[in-house]
Amino acid sequence: MTEDSQAGAPRRVRRVFTTRSGGVSAAPYDSFNLGDHVGDAPEAVAANRSRLAASVGLAPERLVWMEQVHSWNVTVVDGPVSEPVEVTDALVTNQVGLALVVLTADCVPLLLSDDESGVIAAVHAGRIGARVGIVRKALDAMVALGAEPSRIGALLGPSACGKCYEVPAHMRADVAKHLPGSASQTRSRTPALDIAAGVRRQLEDYGVGAIAVDPRCTIEDKELFSHRRGAPTGRIAGAIWTELAESDSAEGQA
Repeated sequence: MTEDSQAGAPRRVRRVFTTRSGGVSAAPYDSFNLGDHVGDAPEAVAANRSRLAASVGLAPERLVWMEQVHSWNVTVVDGPVSEPVEVTDALVTNQVGLALVVLTADCVPLLLSDDESGVIAAVHAGRIGARVGIVRKALDAMVALGAEPSRIGALLGPSACGKCYEVPAHMRADVAKHLPGSASQTRSRTPALDIAAGVRRQLEDYGVGAIAVDPRCTIEDKELFSHRRGAPTGRIAGAIWTELAESDSAEGQA
C-alpha cells in the first residue's frame, strides 16, 4: 500500500524505546516482553504489542516487525504487513504512520531518519550484523529512497556496553577488523566489545549528520532485558515512525 497523496508533505519523526515494565508477561519475561520468538506465551506477547501500538497512537497493523536473523538483509516496506518481515535485520520506509520496530536484548537497536525526505529505518545491529555491514546497507537503502547522509539523524538505543560485553580475544580481534572502534575491555581488563562504538564509527564514516547514543547498558540496567544477564528473557523494542507535521497527536511513550 502506498500513500502518494502524502508525498512531499511536512513530517515529524517519532521514536521510542521500551523498557521491561508495563506489560502482562510472566517471569522470566516480566513484563513488557515484545519478542514472539523467546518462549513467552503468544497471548501475552500479542497483548504487549497491542499496548505498544496504543501507547504510540497507531493501530496494531501499522507496526512492522522483523524476523531478525543477524544478517545484512534490508527490506523496504511501503505499507502494513500481516506477518513479521522474513529474514531481515533492517526495515526502511518513506510512508507516513508506519512504525518500524526492532527488538533487542543486548544488541544495538538503531533508529535512522532523514526528516526532510521522510525516509526512516530501524536496524538490528548486533555483533554479527554490524560486523557484516547491516548499518551501511540500511543507509544505502535510505539514500536510494531519497535520503541524504548529511540530513540523516541516528539514535542508538540501549545495548550491552563495552565494559560488560566480554568475549574471547580472537573474537574481539575479528570483529574489530571489520567493525573499527569496537574493541574494548571489561573493568577486569579482559577482552570485550563495544558494538555501539563501532556502529557510531560506521555512521560517522558514512557522513551521517547527527548521532545520539542512549547510554544505558542492558546488562547493567535491570529495567531492560538482557540475554547475557539472564536467558531466557524478553525483548525491548525500538520504534520509529513519521506523522504529518500538522497532526496534533502527541509522541507516544512506552
